[in-house]
Amino acid sequence: MSGGGVIRGPAGNNDCRIYVGNLPPDIRTKDVEDVFYKYGAIRDIDLKTRRGGPPFAFVEFEDPRDAEDAVYGRDGYDYDGYRLRVERSEYRVIVSGLPPSGSWQDLKDHMREAGDVCYADVFRDGTGVVEFVRKEDMTYAHRKLDNTKFRSHEGETAYIRVKVDGPRSPSYGRSRSRSRSRSRSRSNSRSRSYSPRRSRGSPRYSPRHSRSRSRT
Repeated sequence: MSGGGVIRGPAGNNDCRIYVGNLPPDIRTKDVEDVFYKYGAIRDIDLKTRRGGPPFAFVEFEDPRDAEDAVYGRDGYDYDGYRLRVERSEYRVIVSGLPPSGSWQDLKDHMREAGDVCYADVFRDGTGVVEFVRKEDMTYAHRKLDNTKFRSHEGETAYIRVKVDGPRSPSYGRSRSRSRSRSRSRSNSRSRSYSPRRSRGSPRYSPRHSRSRSRT
């Protein structure tokens, strides 16, 4: 168990936060902390359950370099037979007001108008999360898809709200230098298909963000 535990406090820099996917169904917050505490001081752990899929979590560190170390050290880690997916949490919006029958695929399809969706999921409380490849797509989703009509695969409709996740300013996405750098050209990096945008300009893909929520 960690020495200092989880530090509770206001949300910090999103550079410090990571996404942890494919967790066991009986996972607890304490278990997540046990996996990551050795990489540095943890500010917060937000464990989520979802409709028809394994739990996942957002882990926020005090230092962005610790978050980077955690991704490097735990992505692909075997936890009780579950291969963890650990990635940086960037360019993300939170969606609320989803109808009960709304699925992650419905949400992903709805958000493709904004650009390339690399991840989407829904929670049991009618909220959802969408992560984009680019900052401008996230901004477009917030400005243009907020308070729009959403339709589920069962035909259920609702007007949804879209907000940027966390304290991001318009300048978010600026280049970030780190004192500890390491090669990210690992051979086991996953190449998952992008969800092509419907319009709005030519794509500029970054291979390390190449993932879609086809399955976790």
